[in-house]
Amino acid sequence: MCTLLLLRAHAQEVPEKVMKDIYEQVKTPYKYGLVIAPEDNSQKADCPTVFRHGDNWYMSYIIFNGRGYETWLADSKDLLHWKTRGRILSFSDDTTKWDNNQKAGYVGLQDYKWGGSYKLQQYNGKYWLSYFGGQSKGYEKGLLSISVASTDKDPGMAHEWQGLDHPVLSSIDKDVSWWDNHTQYKQTVIWDKKKLTGHPFIMYYNANGDSVNKKRGAERIGMAVSDDMLHWKRFGKDPVLNHGDGITGDPYIQQIGNVYVMFYFGAFWKTGDSGVFNRFACSYDLVHWTDWTGEKLIQSSEPYDNMFAHKSCVVKYKGVVYHFYCAVNKADQRGIAVAVSKDLGKSELNFVAPPVKKSKT
Repeated sequence: MCTLLLLRAHAQEVPEKVMKDIYEQVKTPYKYGLVIAPEDNSQKADCPTVFRHGDNWYMSYIIFNGRGYETWLADSKDLLHWKTRGRILSFSDDTTKWDNNQKAGYVGLQDYKWGGSYKLQQYNGKYWLSYFGGQSKGYEKGLLSISVASTDKDPGMAHEWQGLDHPVLSSIDKDVSWWDNHTQYKQTVIWDKKKLTGHPFIMYYNANGDSVNKKRGAERIGMAVSDDMLHWKRFGKDPVLNHGDGITGDPYIQQIGNVYVMFYFGAFWKTGDSGVFNRFACSYDLVHWTDWTGEKLIQSSEPYDNMFAHKSCVVKYKGVVYHFYCAVNKADQRGIAVAVSKDLGKSELNFVAPPVKKSKT
């Protein structure tokens, strides 16, 4: 509590000039196109997280196949052409497990320096990821809670990471907050070696809670902290990004100079920006965030993303910025696309033929 009060007392808004400079550094006006497209219409790809290991690039992403989410791994030499290698979080045959039907994972403890190594750091001799899981079948059905998984093996090799037998954050916790008392969703976990919050590990996550929109609920982004990656507690009672009705979700962190940048997506807001889009906020202390309200980073503009273009993973490599995002078309086909800061041509990858709608008789 003392740490939180101290941070509030010294909270500093990021000046507009700095925000504009960040925008100029991260913007990606050239859409390359799809880089991951499911092999058939029974699958939907979502939520990319890109990291480097050895001489290769890797991407963890999730697939929904009707039963629920599993987490997959792909690799690439050039950040444009990707090959799927297999699962890293799979469904469980044991129906008593709390997460047997939902395992949506996001690799963590990545070097988040802008233009840095983007490698995964080891803690206690292991690589780590966070994920949300649950027992119910279907698209984000039932109680979804957050946990962590780890491996002491090569993170560039597709193999099963070992999850805990319980969540670390849930909407039924005794200390649950008003904004996350329904469902927890996507997370990103960073290793803050400066311990700006008083703790080395910070988890940003979006969650659904009490809302003015009683039918759908609203999603906002908040924080949790840990000293050991296994035990987590909420940091503060309120979210750090809140746009009221609609969704504020899928946080992803980079550090540009002395500024921390949170990429995120907005959707279905009733005030201000409308539609579905990616943008960012900035902070000096990882707790208080100044929202960018200028041009959107990513929004629908192409046939492959003409329904939704959202959810960010942004890296800079050899002077080029790559903004990976989830692309959804009006046939409800879902894949991973990338936009870049330099014209690198166009992807030849496409969705398979969309499902044929049966005519009514």
